[in-house]
Amino acid sequence: MSESISDGDLDRVTAAVAALEPRPRQRRWVSVTFCVLDAVWSIGSRYDSTVVPVMKRVADDFGVLEASVPNAAPASEDPVPLQRFRGTYDVDSLTKRTNTQRTSTSGGALKAEAALEYARILVSHGIDTIDDARRAIADPALFNRVECDLKKVPGDGSHGIRRGYFWMLVGDNSRVKPDRMVLRWFASHRLGLDPEQAAHVIRRVVERLNSTPRDTTITAWEVDHAIWNAGRRLPLERTRR
Repeated sequence: MSESISDGDLDRVTAAVAALEPRPRQRRWVSVTFCVLDAVWSIGSRYDSTVVPVMKRVADDFGVLEASVPNAAPASEDPVPLQRFRGTYDVDSLTKRTNTQRTSTSGGALKAEAALEYARILVSHGIDTIDDARRAIADPALFNRVECDLKKVPGDGSHGIRRGYFWMLVGDNSRVKPDRMVLRWFASHRLGLDPEQAAHVIRRVVERLNSTPRDTTITAWEVDHAIWNAGRRLPLERTRR
C-alpha cells in the first residue's frame, strides 16, 4: 500500500484518537456461534436495529440468557458449539429466524447461508467452540488454512473485513475492522482512506500511542473500537467535505 498520510496528518489523527480515550474490551460473546453471527450480519447493517435482534433471537432458541458477558468473567463452556448450531438450523429455518439480508446489495448469498458455511468450514478444521477458535489464532498453520477457506464464503469482500472482524470477536486484539463507520470517522478528519489504508493508519496510531510511557498497552482493537463508536455517532453530512 502506498503511503497516504503525512507525518503532520498522523500527529493530528493520533491526537484525535487519544481524545477518544480508547478503552479495553468490556464484553465478549460466550459462544463461537455468536461470533460467526455477529461477523456475518454486521457487515452492511445497522448494529443496534439489525444485528442485536438477530443475536437475541438465536440466543433465545438455545436458551442462552446472557449471550455476552464482561470480558473479565471466568471462562465457561461454550453453550452453542458450531455443530449444535448446524444441527439446529438449515438455510431456510435460519433465514426465517433472522432476516433475508444478503452478503451483497447486488445479490450475493443469504447471510443465513454464509453463517452456516462459516460454521461448516470451522468445524471441518476442528473448531467447534470458542476455545477451539482461540487456539486456532495461536496456531499459524491452522489459522492460515482456515483463513484460506473462509475467504471463499460469499461476502468476504476485497479487504476481508468480515474475516478480520470474526477473529476480533473471538478475542484477537491485534486486528481491526475498518468498516464504513471507521472510514466515516477518518473522513470527518479530512482523511479519505480505503479499508486497507485505514487499517494501516490505525496500526501506526497504536504504535505512536504506545511510544509514550503508560500503565497499560493500547491495542489495535481498542483504537478501532473507539473510532467505530465515534464514527457511528457522526451524521452522514459530516463526511461530505
